[in-house]
Amino acid sequence: MPGELSAERSVEQTLGHLRAIDTGSFPVPTAPVQQAPLTLEDLYRTHRMRLVRLALLLVDEPATAEDVVQEAFTGLHRNWGNLRDAAAALGYLRTAVVNGSRSVLRRRKTAREYTPPHQVNARSAESLAMLTAEHQGVVRALSQLPPRQREVLVLRYYGDLSEAEIAEAAGISKGTVKSTASRALDALQKIMRTPN
Repeated sequence: MPGELSAERSVEQTLGHLRAIDTGSFPVPTAPVQQAPLTLEDLYRTHRMRLVRLALLLVDEPATAEDVVQEAFTGLHRNWGNLRDAAAALGYLRTAVVNGSRSVLRRRKTAREYTPPHQVNARSAESLAMLTAEHQGVVRALSQLPPRQREVLVLRYYGDLSEAEIAEAAGISKGTVKSTASRALDALQKIMRTPN
């Protein structure tokens, strides 16, 4: 268990550090509970970049991450009149981003069967330069995890979501969130121990 705690602490520190870079706040404060924005424009202005960064950690391509988030907002716009609770809109967007990212990864997997894979360094040079070598190792190791495990860790440590919020966004049970996070941390620890 000490190794698992070390891997968890390393993932939490790295993704927390990325969250701090993205929000421009050091150290990461606990966010006060805010009322949900009442208009789609407010949601877009307030949450778009954070959702793009979330998608980027899941799909590893900036342009694709932008597309996934844009599709999520487009879907919300189409259904805005049917929305019963404006506070649920952010949850809808998170779920749409996770599902859109999954679709991208499925299409990518299918495409790889026909063409050789092409790896792209999704993080910008500036953002990687701001990370320590250990943090860079964690980001690289995350990209080697299976998609579901990566989703759970990114939503937990970067998205700073509770188990219930992760379960809702990923469309899985809370028990699955816990077991997936545990397996993901074990796998991450093994990847990080393996010399490059």
